[in-house]
Amino acid sequence: MARNVLVVGAGIVGASLAWHLARAGCHVTVAGVQGGVATPCTFAWINASWGNPEFYFHFRRRSMAGWRRLEAALSDLGVDWCGGMLWDLPDDRLSAYAEQHAGWGYGIRMIDRAEAQRLEPGLLSPPERAVHVAEEGAVEAVDAAHVLLNGAQAAGASFMPDTRISRLVMQGDRVTGAETGTGALIDADEVVLAAGTGTPDLLATAGLRLAMTAPPGLIAHSTIAGRRLLNGMIFAPDVHVRQTREGRLIVGADFTGADPGEDPAETARGLLRAVRRYVAGSEALDLAFHTIGYRPTPAGGLPAIGRMPGIEGLYVTVMHSGVTLAPLVGELAAEEIVTGRRDPDLGPFDPGRPALAKEPSD
Repeated sequence: MARNVLVVGAGIVGASLAWHLARAGCHVTVAGVQGGVATPCTFAWINASWGNPEFYFHFRRRSMAGWRRLEAALSDLGVDWCGGMLWDLPDDRLSAYAEQHAGWGYGIRMIDRAEAQRLEPGLLSPPERAVHVAEEGAVEAVDAAHVLLNGAQAAGASFMPDTRISRLVMQGDRVTGAETGTGALIDADEVVLAAGTGTPDLLATAGLRLAMTAPPGLIAHSTIAGRRLLNGMIFAPDVHVRQTREGRLIVGADFTGADPGEDPAETARGLLRAVRRYVAGSEALDLAFHTIGYRPTPAGGLPAIGRMPGIEGLYVTVMHSGVTLAPLVGELAAEEIVTGRRDPDLGPFDPGRPALAKEPSD
């Protein structure tokens, strides 16, 4: 018998979950804001880049391959495999990063100033040395979430737009559904949380705890350029920049965004001023708007994906790298919910691990 599954959240992760679950034969209902809350505020870099342990690198790279599979199924997904050029590290760490990740199988290479200029002719001051990863990409995350959600609906899913879930409904040690902000009850065999920063509050309604933080990150969005200023993404020491499909530059102090500061609009204007030191033609662009996203980050930095201990009918998915991980999380969660088989690669991301049962300040 097909399972009735409620997915809470309609950002990139929730949309991927809905698509995979509907394709697996579940009766899926999605509740949330179309496009999500955090998804519109992301830099949307698809990568397995530096700063992660090896097992997490391989998990992220596996999800990069998942984006390729989604593209084959959904031709209008719009991933731009544009590559990324990074020199946002001291020279010794840059070399160590390239050597380590090449050893792990990443398509990474060191490049000199001449190669940097060839790859990005619009750079005003190409770096002496950088790393380049041709297999990295970016996606317009809200658009991709819409495509996935539309695909889920085409496979039979139902969508309840702008519906806030206020609490989980319990019978003994089992979640049997959820209640909306208007008091309506939604019955479900399984509730899947893809609610980002709202996850701890929802878990608390069932007496559960998941320690996480939600640091803010500001992204500046320029007016639209009339031509391509960048071929790929650049990660310079003080700004990370990419150009969207419609021609805007989106800029953060790093890929997670910038500290908004006391005057977020001025912070955003400062980011665009910094870009003008790097990208020819950017001096003609003004600030169009800025976003401030709150990054759902489980304690310890690793995702929380799976069932909470001692509770049936509840599946948790919360992570900061939602854009990179959305395809694989949707695929593996659907497999576990439908078949009961938990992929071995999910082992480190158990939401019941001890670190997540503590207070966030612990």
